[in-house]
Amino acid sequence: MHLGALFIASHVLKSGSVRETARRFQLSPSTVSTAIRHLETELAMKLTERSSGELATLLASDRVLEGLGPITTATGELAQLAGHDAAAAENESWASRIPIKIVTMERFLEVADQGSINRAARRLRLGQPQLSLQLANLEKFLGHRLFERQAQGSVLTEEGRRAYQLFITISQAWNDLKSSADERYRRTARSLRIGSIIPTGSESWVARCLGSLVSEWNARRSNNAISLVSMTADDLREALKSGRIDVAILDSVFGLENFRHRELLRTDMVVIAPPDSTETTVADLVAGYAICMPSPRTGLGHAAMAFSDERAPNRRFRNRDITAADSLPVIVDLVANHGYVSFLGRVSAMPIAGKVRIVDLDEYLPMSYHVAFNHRKAAADASAVIIEAAARITSEPAMQTDRVRESAA
Repeated sequence: MHLGALFIASHVLKSGSVRETARRFQLSPSTVSTAIRHLETELAMKLTERSSGELATLLASDRVLEGLGPITTATGELAQLAGHDAAAAENESWASRIPIKIVTMERFLEVADQGSINRAARRLRLGQPQLSLQLANLEKFLGHRLFERQAQGSVLTEEGRRAYQLFITISQAWNDLKSSADERYRRTARSLRIGSIIPTGSESWVARCLGSLVSEWNARRSNNAISLVSMTADDLREALKSGRIDVAILDSVFGLENFRHRELLRTDMVVIAPPDSTETTVADLVAGYAICMPSPRTGLGHAAMAFSDERAPNRRFRNRDITAADSLPVIVDLVANHGYVSFLGRVSAMPIAGKVRIVDLDEYLPMSYHVAFNHRKAAADASAVIIEAAARITSEPAMQTDRVRESAA
């Protein structure tokens, strides 16, 4: 990691803006974005995310910004050592372009501690010419000789002693940040990250499958701890692709070609309506009630939107009284208590049959749920447990319907 990149990343976390940082330091936005991405990679944590085209800093960024404080302060003092006024705006631009790597500073510190380039090179397992060249480049950049080469070894000059104190501060602050990152990485490497579509509630088959997984997994005393997260189908695919999760339960098979995946169960789509409603057709329900359904970012929402566009192009499906909500518990509450209608897979609707009315569509619209997983053996093992749990839970009497039995025949 270059010192200049740390200086850039620190300003991004402070200002919350890539473009403002780029303008201030006279850099391209891509250079600034690269600096923040490198910091996230080094620290093994997400610090920012884009929302509606704007950069948002996450909670962890405050701790990192605090940890970068000693580094940015020492960078300003380093600018003074190099003959720059650290308070001037143009010299912030200079600081953002410092090409000195943390590892180069630590090699400088090793030479100073050993009092000899030869001894330091042996301890660092580097060639002496390579180490000498790095020190010469460092001296050239700062504009000062940092060592006096003497017969008995290398002795720090006055400027070298100033640089030593600054590099010690920077190295210690960076190592403090990295040690926390290393521990996070070890925890992450041991954990098995499971993502799922958002359950309708604690009684849903998704929630019960995950509960069974955790219980059985811990009973086996597995070395891999499980962490759970719920997202939309689009986010789950993206998280699988980036490696942020190992296993995903999705309501769509779309986009899983590059992953190992298996079907969990098949069902069909139904309408859920207010418990006191009396309408018996989808058309009457749509005409009489506001609609709330998952967004097209979910497999369920995508299927419901396709159904509505194909079969009712002139109805209110496209009007402003349609609300998109990627929280199934909120959708269920709107239907049960606030006079909305929505769409669910039958297997998800059956456990909440006491809260809502379940109305069949005019024609059978099949849906399937899948589990996708990466190359880790633990991910394949967890998927097998999920598949077994799904088969057991959805075969219970409360989950059986004539439509499901007919489709299986």
